[in-house]
Amino acid sequence: MIQLSDIHAALNRIRANIRVSPCPRSESFSGLTDNSIFLKLDNQQRTGAFKERGALNKLLTMTAEERSRGVIAASAGNHAQGVAYHAGKHGVHARIVMPMPTPLTKVSATKAYGAEVLLHGTNYDEAYEKAVEQSRDDRLTLIHAFDDDAVIAGQGTLVWKFWSSIRIST
Repeated sequence: MIQLSDIHAALNRIRANIRVSPCPRSESFSGLTDNSIFLKLDNQQRTGAFKERGALNKLLTMTAEERSRGVIAASAGNHAQGVAYHAGKHGVHARIVMPMPTPLTKVSATKAYGAEVLLHGTNYDEAYEKAVEQSRDDRLTLIHAFDDDAVIAGQGTLVWKFWSSIRIST
């Protein structure tokens, strides 16, 4: 189970490579809900999504030997781009398995970040199965899009500043 301390450690690990994105109050949504609603604008990250936080944290928790073998991921978009971008920045070969119907813009962006892209299957599950198979066969570290403690902790950094300013009463 992920603890706040895991998220804080992830933040310390990734902060030099992640943009500080604003979190303004939305007057429209606050008015509609009679609450204070804030929008975290992580679309301002290099890849346009918060998913790169988890990918980067996972990469930075890997051993040098694991990084030298490379990584693999299955994704139809944001996770693919996050893994590709940060793997490239850190000199790690990345292979991304994407379902064949993935939009060309997502495939092109992933390739542009330096990843090897393999189009396989008609959906995410088939692409994921292929990634697991190739991870095993080629000794690549699988970076799961959401079922990995390091990825979860990295993605949790999205709201660290907000959480750290709240006092939770019991």
